[in-house]
Amino acid sequence: MGFWIFMTAMNLLLPFIMIVIGHIFIKNPPKEINHLVGYRTTMSMKNKDTWEFAHHHCGKNWKITGLCMLIPSALVMLAFIGKDTQTVGKFGSVVIGVQTVILLASIIPTETALRKNFDKDGNRIKI
Repeated sequence: MGFWIFMTAMNLLLPFIMIVIGHIFIKNPPKEINHLVGYRTTMSMKNKDTWEFAHHHCGKNWKITGLCMLIPSALVMLAFIGKDTQTVGKFGSVVIGVQTVILLASIIPTETALRKNFDKDGNRIKI
């Protein structure tokens, strides 16, 4: 049971982190463009406008995605209560793998939005 609790906590950690960091990115993104903290891609680091846009967009995505992953992750782990450690570990690892893929895939809509709103030099596209 102890291993099940550990794996369940680990499976809920990434969605919680996404929710918290998403909230931070929306409300208080890193003030300065830097290579250490924040949503750092070539396009997002073009200028202050792209930096703020990317953090706001990514923050909204992460908050929603984190909330959407939280319940299914918990439900999957509830299905394995009382199972042996190997089974819990195997399915817990699958959940973490799926969450990681979803986290990495969340880059795509933010980069797409950046390219729709800014040209290749980081200037806002006027409609």
